[in-house]
Amino acid sequence: MLERWDEICHQWVAEHLESGSDDEVFASGYLQGHFAVVLAGLEQQAEVSLTDLESRMEAHLEQARSELAPGDMALVQGAWAELAQRLS
Repeated sequence: MLERWDEICHQWVAEHLESGSDDEVFASGYLQGHFAVVLAGLEQQAEVSLTDLESRMEAHLEQARSELAPGDMALVQGAWAELAQRLS
C-alpha cells in the first residue's frame, strides 16, 4: 500500500511540475517532502490504512504551520486535499 501511495504522489508531483503554476509547483514539492517523512514513519506499522496516512499528514502539516506564511499554508492545504482525493 505504501509503495502505491508513493507512486501516486510522485505522478501527481510530476504532473504539477510539467504543467502547474508556480504556486502548484511550490505546494506539491513542499507537500512531497512531508509525505515522504510520513510514509517512512508508517513503514513501522504492520497494517496501514488511508485513515492512518491522512491523520498523520494532517498532524505533520499542522506542526509545519509556523514554517509558512498563511497564504503558502493555504496552498499546501489545498494541495494536500487534492492529493488525498487521488489516494482514495
